[in-house]
Amino acid sequence: MPRVTTLLPAADAAAATPIWCVDAAAWAGLAAELPAPAVAFARATGFEAKPGRLCLLPDPEGGLLGVLFGVESAGGRADPFALGRLPDLLPEGTYALAAPVADPALAALAWRLAGYRFARYRERPAPAARLAAPEGVDAGEIGRIADAVAAGRDLVNTPANDLGPAEIEEAVRRLAGRHGAACTVTSGDDLARDFPMIAAVGRASPRAPRLVDLAFGDPGAPKVTLVGKGVVFDTGGLDIKPSAAMLLMKKDMAGAAVALAAAEMVMGAGLPVRLRVLIPTVENSISGSAFRPGDVLRSRRGLSVEIGNTDAEGRLILADALALADEESPDLLVDFATLTGAARVALGPDLPALFTEDDALAAEMAETGLAVNDPVWRLPLWAPYASLLDSKIADINHVSGGPFAGAVTAALFLRRFAPSARAHAHLDLYGWNPAARPGRPEGGEVQTARLVYALLRRRYGRA
Repeated sequence: MPRVTTLLPAADAAAATPIWCVDAAAWAGLAAELPAPAVAFARATGFEAKPGRLCLLPDPEGGLLGVLFGVESAGGRADPFALGRLPDLLPEGTYALAAPVADPALAALAWRLAGYRFARYRERPAPAARLAAPEGVDAGEIGRIADAVAAGRDLVNTPANDLGPAEIEEAVRRLAGRHGAACTVTSGDDLARDFPMIAAVGRASPRAPRLVDLAFGDPGAPKVTLVGKGVVFDTGGLDIKPSAAMLLMKKDMAGAAVALAAAEMVMGAGLPVRLRVLIPTVENSISGSAFRPGDVLRSRRGLSVEIGNTDAEGRLILADALALADEESPDLLVDFATLTGAARVALGPDLPALFTEDDALAAEMAETGLAVNDPVWRLPLWAPYASLLDSKIADINHVSGGPFAGAVTAALFLRRFAPSARAHAHLDLYGWNPAARPGRPEGGEVQTARLVYALLRRRYGRA
């Protein structure tokens, strides 16, 4: 099971050790109320009310009176997850926020997410510090979100020898079983006939490719479809990657993990939507049967696609899945993928790129992302760049012929396969925390899952 720290009921706060989150002004006021020996201790140890500073105040019996934690002053660029520093720094015990914070729900979520441990291969005990839910915070909702994130992180962190297409399918089946959803799988000859690009990308591996399809909710409810790229490992194919570029390729299925984490949140909350999750999952391997540069593939939508580079396989499998999703004209279609290095060069690892033609949706996603500390940044679907995908022998090439606008041209390629969706957003994400930050341990990350869940909850959640 995923390892996360515990969030206790708010009623436990009365007997908990207080945490005072203080800036300079708040510290001055608090110092006038605390016992003089505790204030003297804080000053003697050099505590300053600056972001991230910590002081454990002793009581007269040698126990713990409380915790001072420095935060950003009002009007500053405060990190909503700042409290996520504490679970690994505090001794075992139960703690409670003794003073208001800007967003207590995010503070509590950060605490839980900070305690995640990937413990599949060696024991990594979670922190023993527990937090009582702040007043007014729904501990159950925080727990469901944190557990979904932890499960998604586990998938991304699992290496490809233990996570192939069959294991991705099993993860979807377990998710469907927990929530009474339907799950169907297309593989073998049926996959080659109905989803030829998914089949072509995965045919070089001994682990068979497949399309996994989960459906949940009332068919008459608003249709929301999530599509996640599930490349369990990407060698680059015949356009093989350098060895250094393969080191993190176990995370090339992070788009699938994001879609499943978001789906877990949606189904756990019982949102009144007709949710569909499509996971095309393959291993992009090398053998005599591998697809080649210069091949022309047929797609589910009927477009012929010239292969410009076998290391751009993700958009091929997404295109077939998007074509299926588009056949029922969903109200909202969102795809998630670790798709281009160009997006990382432009925005770095922490900020996924958002592409959509819907200005209202783009604004809503940007606002929601900031509100839940799961941000995105919109890049343009610049139509004139579509000519960079022209092919002399097929309907379209799947990569551009030059070094420019790689993330944009990838998004434009995908857009060709979902023309009927009422709204479509493509999220190009990294799926990994290169270094630990509050609430975000180093390793796999399901970027944008919480954003999409929060957006759906705003749109469709019951008051």
